[in-house]
Amino acid sequence: MIENVQQLLTEQLGKNGDTVVFTTAAQTGKDFYAVYFPVTSVVSAITVADATGESALQTTLPAGTTLFMNVTAITLTSGIGIGYHEGATT
Repeated sequence: MIENVQQLLTEQLGKNGDTVVFTTAAQTGKDFYAVYFPVTSVVSAITVADATGESALQTTLPAGTTLFMNVTAITLTSGIGIGYHEGATT
């Protein structure tokens, strides 16, 4: 589905559904299309739908990093993550 520019911008700003801010609590059963790290963060576990090699992301990510991928589970050792969903979740 091709989305218009306004809808894409709204999603990127976290205004089109559920935005989850998390620290070291494991995030499982998620459907994030993007995860943003405003501070340096250490990823200890990550699962990405329909991808291979995501274990390479179990590392320290610098502040300002955004992962644009379908993250279904993520755990941080330290730092902050902001997960974005497309549309409202129930």
